Amino acid sequence: MSAGKRISQAFDEALKLPLDQNSRYILFSDCHRGVGNAEDNFLKNEFLYLAALKHYFRNGFTYLELGDGDELWENRSIRKIKNVHEQSFVMLSQYYHAGRLYALYGNHDIIKRNPAFCQKHFASYYCAQHREHPLCPGITFYSGIVLQDALQKKDIYLTHGHQADVLNSTFWRLSRFLVRCVWRPLEKLGVPDPTSAAKNNTKKEKSERILTEWARQNDHILITGHTHRPMIGTKDSPYCNSGSCVHPAGITGIEIQNRCITLVKWSVGTRPDLSLYAMREVLGETVCVDEYASL
Repeated sequence: MSAGKRISQAFDEALKLPLDQNSRYILFSDCHRGVGNAEDNFLKNEFLYLAALKHYFRNGFTYLELGDGDELWENRSIRKIKNVHEQSFVMLSQYYHAGRLYALYGNHDIIKRNPAFCQKHFASYYCAQHREHPLCPGITFYSGIVLQDALQKKDIYLTHGHQADVLNSTFWRLSRFLVRCVWRPLEKLGVPDPTSAAKNNTKKEKSERILTEWARQNDHILITGHTHRPMIGTKDSPYCNSGSCVHPAGITGIEIQNRCITLVKWSVGTRPDLSLYAMREVLGETVCVDEYASL
């Protein structure tokens, strides 16, 4: 199966959500929540992630997580991940119970497409007092989400983006084995994983070309994660990427409100009194759906 067909297949049974002037969505991807060890790249940015989610919750946003939320290739236990990142899962639970959380699976957490796995591991969590609390009972992780434009000008298609790479999609079990047993030990010695689109610029650029071409050919606005490189599409190239939550300089995401798309970054800022705070900044220009629809 070609990459284009794999991407299209992600939307065969996609969840449909409304896109209108009242819609407020925040998109994050590639959190790669780990088990709190030296390889848990999310750990250092978790306070930024929590600050951002609290900000968006107060302001009425719905959270869309675009895959690879949890690092389940390097780690076998979701229970350890939930224990280490309890505060993040508490926030996810708040969004879910408010009806404002929808999530995709990526290649690193593709096991979430299994309903039995979700029923077992996402129904509840144990807090620090060893009490069981509801987490996201009944949650479904989708391969694709379509934000349907109320004005019928241009829908927005969301998927993780690993479908552009056959090794990370069709042969994901082989890739998971290589990550766990080969590249993970080598990375400790300073050897980067050549199969990762996030760490290999050649694979990153190839995936981006494939995703961009799919968006052009199908006349859709496409937003993914996977490559960890944040970008906002143009009129000629309707492909966007939310970036990741594991970059050393902070986390990036995409806000969608008033039918417009804005790339944002959350990082550590310094006030005049030298105190630190979570700072939100806009990266680039906001692009509205109407601009894409004018192509």
